[in-house]
Amino acid sequence: MKNKLRNLVLIIALLAVVGQVAMADDSDNSVRNTRIARNLDIFNALFKELNACYVDSLDVDKSIETAINAMLEDVDPYTEYIPAKATEDFMVISTGEYGGIGSYIFERGGKVYISEPYQGSPAAKAGMKPGDRIIMIDGESVEGWDNGKVSEHLKGQPSTPISVTVVRKYDPDSVKTFNLNREKIKVDPVSYYGVIHGNIGYIALDTYNEHSAANVKNALLELKANPAVKYIILDLRGNGGGLLDSAIQIVGLFVPKGTQVLQTRGKTKQQERNYKTTEEPVDTEIPLAVLVDGGTASAAEITAGALQDLDRAVVLGTRSFGKGLVQATRQLPFDALFKVTVSKYYIPSGRLIQEIDYSQKDEAGNPKHTVDTTAQQYHTAHGRVVKGGGGITPDIVIEPLKASRVAYNIVRDNWAFDYAVKYAAEHPTIPAAQDFKITDEIFNDFKAFIDPEKFQYDKVCETSLESLKKTAEEEGYLNDETKAEFERLEKLLKHDLDKDLDLHRDDIEKLLGKEIIKNYYYQRGQMIFALGKDRVTARASEMFNKDGEYEKILNLQPAKKASVPKKQSKKKK
Repeated sequence: MKNKLRNLVLIIALLAVVGQVAMADDSDNSVRNTRIARNLDIFNALFKELNACYVDSLDVDKSIETAINAMLEDVDPYTEYIPAKATEDFMVISTGEYGGIGSYIFERGGKVYISEPYQGSPAAKAGMKPGDRIIMIDGESVEGWDNGKVSEHLKGQPSTPISVTVVRKYDPDSVKTFNLNREKIKVDPVSYYGVIHGNIGYIALDTYNEHSAANVKNALLELKANPAVKYIILDLRGNGGGLLDSAIQIVGLFVPKGTQVLQTRGKTKQQERNYKTTEEPVDTEIPLAVLVDGGTASAAEITAGALQDLDRAVVLGTRSFGKGLVQATRQLPFDALFKVTVSKYYIPSGRLIQEIDYSQKDEAGNPKHTVDTTAQQYHTAHGRVVKGGGGITPDIVIEPLKASRVAYNIVRDNWAFDYAVKYAAEHPTIPAAQDFKITDEIFNDFKAFIDPEKFQYDKVCETSLESLKKTAEEEGYLNDETKAEFERLEKLLKHDLDKDLDLHRDDIEKLLGKEIIKNYYYQRGQMIFALGKDRVTARASEMFNKDGEYEKILNLQPAKKASVPKKQSKKKK
């Protein structure tokens, strides 16, 4: 009965939400409008009867919201209903601004902890640290509160006071109360920029919000003012996108004014638009590399794909996510919002990079992937072949090293995070981020910190072996001989934590170093440390500094090197 009720409300909500849009788009279709009007009447009458007659009381708001969300799941994952209570969080994504104390938090075991204060935030200035467990806010216990409720109470209007009480492990005065004022927190979309490998200006862009283009421009201008900088890297790895206009503006920093970046096409002519750059560029000549991976999506793919199509940048990394859809936000009654997919976008070569076709479903109801990308060939400004569908394929593909399962388990269960908290409590200072190393002493101390009895393996080998053993028994192959072989395999595959940690030391050093660094130098320090071991930026540096490779990839004319006049020898008279 419960499922029937849910499905009924789902259908009604679908008619109510879609009906208004359809009426606007198909005003000349009298038959369709008649059907819509009839179904809306049915909706109103039926829901009134349901509310009046159903045996139990209905939570109307919850029922409708659940139904709407279920309906939208059948469309695409980017079309969302945003109730009034969630609009503030939604706007933070667009603006990168909110009122609060300025810290990441996370939940573990029913408790909420400080993960990392932003550098310069009220939380950082007050002295809050990673690992602090929040126990009270404004004198009220947070016992039983989840991450969302704690976050809601930490946020508030700038300049309003707040008191946060925490428990700090490894500190003699373990209970600490911080009295501070909330501030307007601006999350910088450029998490780091600086000079790497001696002559490369590096810019890491994490998201596309209202400040992204301006902050990238400021970073670019500052880096160009450095006479050592000969090349630029724009790192879009892990950047899930955001505002489309920001992507156009960022492309415009590197190409002539008036360059077409993309075209959108939707159901109506209102969604058909050509987007061109509108500002004078900062630099159209400096060699440029863009880094992407599977987490690079949406607006970030517009930037990477457009610069690739225009032969303005070499793209390095792994294939991007493949989101070629554009959303617009519509205002709904009672301060709710509706984010809806309105068009698809096509970058300068004419290609669509959408990976999944949500309008096509297989027999199981799952959306289909786009057709084989080898059949969709397009050409860049200089005639290079690029492929449509399935994201942006880099010009230089650098497959990531496969992460070890033991490293994954260390992150999942917060072993590195907890050790870093302990390390920071015992070491007031460490070397600069670029000089910090995980020494043998630190690594061995970390190994001793892990309790083998509490370390949770995924037990993939054990599970697979047990499944095979069960299959052998069902098929009549489990005799004394095979039993002996299974026992031998069980001994061979038994985990040795000490050995596993040593075997995967390289992976563990990277994640352990980043966790320790953030206790001293925040996110900026983490980036500096990570870049010291980054294979993709190292490959970009190699490309830039190898004669002719950059020009060859982009079909450019080789750069003319300044000739040096030969010294004429003086004849003795």
